[in-house]
Amino acid sequence: MISILFVAKNSVYKTMTDSTGESLDCWDEERDALNWSGGNPIVAHPPCRLWSRWLRHLSSAPVSEKELARFAVEQVRKFGGVLEHPACSLLWEECSLPVPGKRDEFGLSISVRQQWFGHKAEKATWLYVCWCTQLPDIPFCLGDPLVRGHWGHPSVKHPNLHRLSEHERQATPPAFARWLVETAERCVTPEARQSPGTVFPR
Repeated sequence: MISILFVAKNSVYKTMTDSTGESLDCWDEERDALNWSGGNPIVAHPPCRLWSRWLRHLSSAPVSEKELARFAVEQVRKFGGVLEHPACSLLWEECSLPVPGKRDEFGLSISVRQQWFGHKAEKATWLYVCWCTQLPDIPFCLGDPLVRGHWGHPSVKHPNLHRLSEHERQATPPAFARWLVETAERCVTPEARQSPGTVFPR
């Protein structure tokens, strides 16, 4: 089973299955991901607005919301999987996560562009991947995104940003969601490796 923490009510993950055909275990605001009991790899999309290096001062979210990202870090380290946040998220500094290209005792961080997976904007993204045996192939696109400019940076004026609705800006592209799920399926903690009958990912 793969659990998806902090998804939107209309998330694409709710229409997907894992490699065995089992529905994904999705935790939206109504279910409250803080009630997730653990036990299997996850894909975590904790709220990022208070962690933005440039835009956090514009958010009216309660400071307590930051606990959701800290919780996600704890869970991905304990049970394996992948945590997704915007590039340069301050979460990396606060939780001493390895910067992209580096690793720690739990896993590694990498940098991707969601444009490579079909997003209309570049949407630079950092991923913290724990206990993964081998990453799936990552697509790479040299072309320009449909929406130009550095994603989310307030000092950059790009008139095309208005072409994206809030949902389009925030939604995870289906191809990226599938890649994240496949990555989580390849994550096996040391404890799981020692358990009899463990089925290892390809």
